[in-house]
Amino acid sequence: MRWLVLCAVCGIAVWGMPLFADGEKAKEEKPLVQVALLLDTSGSMEGLINQARRQLWRFVNELATAKMGGKKPRIEVALYEYGNDKLPRETQWIRCVVGLTADLDLVAKELFALRTRGGTECCGAVIKHAVENLKWSNSPKALKVIFIAGNEPFTQGSVDYRVACKMAVERGIIVNTIYCGPYDVGARSGWKDGARLAEGKYMNIDQSRVVHIEAPQDKKLAELGQKLGKLAVPFGRFGAARLKAQKAVEKEVTKAGAPVAAERALAKARAADSSGWDLVDAVRKGKVKLEDIKTEDLPEKLRNMTLQQRKDYIQKLIKEREEIEKEIERLSRERREYVQKKMRELEKEGAATLGAAMIKALREQAKKKGFVFEDEKK
Repeated sequence: MRWLVLCAVCGIAVWGMPLFADGEKAKEEKPLVQVALLLDTSGSMEGLINQARRQLWRFVNELATAKMGGKKPRIEVALYEYGNDKLPRETQWIRCVVGLTADLDLVAKELFALRTRGGTECCGAVIKHAVENLKWSNSPKALKVIFIAGNEPFTQGSVDYRVACKMAVERGIIVNTIYCGPYDVGARSGWKDGARLAEGKYMNIDQSRVVHIEAPQDKKLAELGQKLGKLAVPFGRFGAARLKAQKAVEKEVTKAGAPVAAERALAKARAADSSGWDLVDAVRKGKVKLEDIKTEDLPEKLRNMTLQQRKDYIQKLIKEREEIEKEIERLSRERREYVQKKMRELEKEGAATLGAAMIKALREQAKKKGFVFEDEKK
């Protein structure tokens, strides 16, 4: 019964919103990248979770520089935790935290809420569940990738990892494995074989390593990101709750430091999709028309306005948002050059971080699908 409940929960997002509707609503002609993060949250993995919190926006921003056929991709991210003994034994200590969504703040909110605790890590089971229950695209052009990270043998649990990995590749899903520890230890305990079977890449990282590169542009980018957040206009049944969640993420990001806030600002400008609850984003992307929205679904400020006043107000905010996004893009190009140089220096010193490992694999796999990255154009 617990296992059935887990499957059902994977179809319901926070505040009752569908987890898997995003991909279905996306325009068919837009390239799609779907990434599922399967993170070990057992007691020894606090460093891994901290890296994921800090570097979520970094790998999304890297993907946002890619194009297929001249078009930027829609990026969806899902999050699982496994190996935490606070989770029910009947589910094999697995939880689908957030299904595939373009709302990155929703993913970030849940990432910041994860807590580690000792348990049994069942890699085969969590891969199988993600393959079978996430709403993966049926398009052969879509890039579908799983990243699983942990530090225990890949062979644990009742589900054979070889069966799960073969199931993934049969559905066009790549499985990349990231072992938190020495390369040879991970290779001997099944992590390398799992990646091989699912046409992925095996990597190892130092999960305790802290990478915190401060760039001259960080402070200004963080300020611009906050300005973007203030331009959101919540609407609909879940708008107020999503705005509240966005503000909670902003507080956590501020605590994490200016480099993290800078990465989030760029992700908000480039890749994030809040059109399901933010009226400004929804109107700009053509998802809704103001005349079709019921008065009771609008925020208090807009309810007493005429339709034309509402249109003028939203258009004003759209213009402000576009101006801020242009400035974010300009500063981010400068920041990227600075950070890349520093990262090359750091990578010579030891094992990669989670973000660096993911970016390396994603770039290789995206290029095989036909994506072209900005920094590789002639």
